[in-house]
Amino acid sequence: MNVLALTIFISVCLAGIFIVCFAAEIRRSRRSSPERDSLLPLDLEVTKPSSAARAADLLKPL
Repeated sequence: MNVLALTIFISVCLAGIFIVCFAAEIRRSRRSSPERDSLLPLDLEVTKPSSAARAADLLKPL
């Protein structure tokens, strides 16, 4: 197979993957904003502590 044809084929495949990923990112970012994303760690949702965290709490000295 011609090396030039193979190089062009791989380049077109990589460009297609980039375009699909870029379009998906643009679509995702319409539903969100940087301000909202930066505040997500402050969400008041209560989560159960993991078993490792509970074990560490039990080992703490009083």
